[in-house]
Formats: sequence, structure tokens, C-alpha cells
Amino acid sequence: MTTIKRIVFIRPGETDWNRLGRWQGQVAIPLNEYGRAQAERLAFFVRPLGISMLYSSDLRRARNTVEPLALECKTHPIFDARLRERHMGEWQGLTLDEIKSWYSEEYARLRANPFGYQIPGGESRQQVVDRVRAAMTDILGRGGSETVGVVTHTTVIMTILSELVPDCGAFDMEFSNISVTTLTNLDGSSWKITQLNDVSHLVGMDTLKIGGLSEDELETISGA
Repeated sequence: MTTIKRIVFIRPGETDWNRLGRWQGQVAIPLNEYGRAQAERLAFFVRPLGISMLYSSDLRRARNTVEPLALECKTHPIFDARLRERHMGEWQGLTLDEIKSWYSEEYARLRANPFGYQIPGGESRQQVVDRVRAAMTDILGRGGSETVGVVTHTTVIMTILSELVPDCGAFDMEFSNISVTTLTNLDGSSWKITQLNDVSHLVGMDTLKIGGLSEDELETISGA
């Protein structure tokens, strides 16, 4: 069995809700026209990376992103619901300001207990960690390719990085739409971040980051 030595994480392209600053969670929102152009640009960029296996969240924006990648890599993506973004429950579709205003008590509980607090109708971060850990265990155990691509969301990327590269401060990081983050384990000893939030393939195109959030807010809320 071929051992995985490189994992290329890709955040989905832009949606209309990204532009509006609305927390998407697991809503089936598609890429907008600009996001599709980003995905096409990325597909050309990843072609020489040697990705022969692709895994993806089954959410619509991830599917829209992985489709052109799969064509370039000449492979069929494996969709896994465990790679979905955190379910934001009653907060899906809201901006952070709306959450703070309309759910002030609940938001305070989230800030006080970022891993254990379960968003009303949604998930706790610990629940996300549990399902993502199980998904990555299966992916790494399956092997089959030295380089695999994983199209998934901000919270999932943060979670996997914190699991495979302890003390890297993953929950303080930001990830732009269609960004590439790469982990390598060439000698079989430990994983290393060799590429972080890379958007160099978008030269000449705008990139969109989650703006206006402090580090502790980035640590406690996600769903973009």
C-alpha cells in the first residue's frame, strides 16, 4: 500500500454569503460566478502536484470546487459528509454582528466554552473534532497515493492541522477562499506545514478573508 506523504488542503471558492459575511455552516449554497472562476484557476495550478486521490466535503460549495480539480487530476473525488463545515444550527445565514445581538447569552457561553458549547440546533467544536478525526484516520489508513487533495472548510482544516501538527496554533489561522495549505511527512516521522493559506495561484484576482475578527473570536466561531 502506498503511504500518504503529502496532504493538500483546499478551502472552497467564494459564495455570495462569503461576500456578505454570513456564516454558511452546512447550508447548500453554491459558488458564485467569481468562485467558479477561482476553482478553474486552482485546477490549472494543482495539475503538476501529482494528486491522484481527491477527498471532499459533500456540501455544494465544496462539490463545485472539486469538480474542475478532478478533471485536471483525472480522478474521481470521494465525498465524505464528515468533512463538512461545522453545523451552525440557528446561526446559519447570520452575520457575526447579528449573532452577537440576537443570541448574546448563547454567544457568551460559546466564548466561555469554545470546545464544549453546542450551538443551538448545531454542533460543538468537540463534535466536529470527533468526526473529522475519524475521517482523517480512514483517509490516512487507506493510503493509495503519496499525494492526496482534500477539499474542505475552515473549521475542518483548523482541526486537522491541530491534530497532525500539535501546538501549531491552527485555530488562530485564517484561510482565504480557494487557498492551498499543505502538510508533508516525507520521512514518516512527523507532519509539517510546508504551505499555509497560499493564494499565489490567484495573482490578478481578488481574495477574500474573514475580516474584523479578533484572534479569540476566530478561535471560538467558524462556519464560513
